[in-house]
Amino acid sequence: MNKAILFATLLCASITQSLWAQQTVNLITTDVDHFWQAYDKINVTKDTSAQYAYLNKLFLEQATPGQKAMIQARNYTPKDYLNVITQKQTYFNSIRSNTLKAKDYAKAITKKIDRLKQLYPALKPAEIYFTVGAFRSGGTTTGKMVLIGSEIAMASEHLDNLVFTNVHEYVHTQQKTNIGDNLLAQCVMEGVAEFVSEKVMAIPSNLPALTYGKAHTESIKQVFTLQMFNTGNGFWLYSNTENQFGLRDLGYYVGYAISDQYYTKATDKAKAISDMIELDYNNREALAAYVDQSGYFDQRVKQLNDEYEKNRPLVVSATPEKLADTGDTLNYKFKIVFSKPMDKRFRNFDFGPLGKDNAMFIKNFTGFSADGFTAEFDVQLKPSKQYQIVLGEGFRDLNGVRIKPYLIDFKTGEK
Repeated sequence: MNKAILFATLLCASITQSLWAQQTVNLITTDVDHFWQAYDKINVTKDTSAQYAYLNKLFLEQATPGQKAMIQARNYTPKDYLNVITQKQTYFNSIRSNTLKAKDYAKAITKKIDRLKQLYPALKPAEIYFTVGAFRSGGTTTGKMVLIGSEIAMASEHLDNLVFTNVHEYVHTQQKTNIGDNLLAQCVMEGVAEFVSEKVMAIPSNLPALTYGKAHTESIKQVFTLQMFNTGNGFWLYSNTENQFGLRDLGYYVGYAISDQYYTKATDKAKAISDMIELDYNNREALAAYVDQSGYFDQRVKQLNDEYEKNRPLVVSATPEKLADTGDTLNYKFKIVFSKPMDKRFRNFDFGPLGKDNAMFIKNFTGFSADGFTAEFDVQLKPSKQYQIVLGEGFRDLNGVRIKPYLIDFKTGEK
């Protein structure tokens, strides 16, 4: 191939790659403009009815699909918006100029998505929406939409990380799911997005959890292995819940470390990137194979799962005690006995298979015993009716391991 043809070929490839990014990285910022139009009107009147009218007409009714998705994802209400607009004026005024520069970030974001396409050629198109919420999310995804919570993500202290955040969320749009069936799956999903984003950005992630995690690998691993098959995220993700490490979001570190070790061991780095993005996180066999290949844990995932199930706390018994009746109402006290001491801070109850109509509603949760082995609650029931209640996985032992759900199925006698 002569030099002229080679140059033309390379130029064509470069142009094609650039055009891909321009055509498929669609950044929508109109919700930011609409928000400020509503904001200005709302803050010149004390009439609550007028404020709601401005909010609806200028912002909510003109919401893009991305803004609507963010509202739904975080359950924002018109009242939420009016509360933050009227109570956080100083803050909003401080970030206004930043949010109005959303369009200016398009070039930098597009360039990095172009780089993501180079690392992962199977990259599919997605849309990036700069939305405005009420301080419950700086960024999330739904389907093929990246949703940026501008009121958080575009604060001055977060601007340097804005492009990184967009790449992270864009990776999520390529994954098979955004909700893992258990803690391990969710952490791996988040860790993959953070690891790939780091490769794209060519700079280290600035998540405090990663810095802390790298310095406390073994202690984190020891606690994580006890809880990794829980169906809830606990303190590991998206939570400020108090924990022994004094830091939130350490699940990002666990998932990141697994991805890092998987990538380091791989001889085909391009395939490793594809493997982790395309992994079916809720396919337990596939997830276990990926994690085992990384070598992050000292034991195989199946062994860890067997130990987890063996050591899960159980409900040993649920015994009703008849109390004095109140008119046509039957009063009972239920005493629950667990196989291990429970963490007294947590509990939850769910409907049984018969649903709400046959649910046993708790009148008073008396609490746990001093040693945490038992709990009691009072209920009021009707005669000759079948009742159900499920002790859910919110109950957990002192190591954070969740119980196996336990169904109480109880039929009252005649009055």
